[in-house]
Amino acid sequence: MSIMIRLKRIGTHKRPFYTIVAVDSRKKRDGRVLEILGHYDPHASRESITFFQEKIKAWMKKGALISPTVKSLLKIHKEKE
Repeated sequence: MSIMIRLKRIGTHKRPFYTIVAVDSRKKRDGRVLEILGHYDPHASRESITFFQEKIKAWMKKGALISPTVKSLLKIHKEKE
């Protein structure tokens, strides 16, 4: 089973909100998740990105891959700090 850290879309029509999740790479985008690792709101006054860095590092140690979108969000978050 290969694990992927990617976005899961929640929210309503024309008002997306995403959670950053660890999921089996063979599952659907909005399927069952293994663990919630953070949140991303693209429509907040400032793009709101919150995530649990310790949990992400733990999943990466277990061999989880990070999707390109999540990788860019993490990079943006580091630059803001």
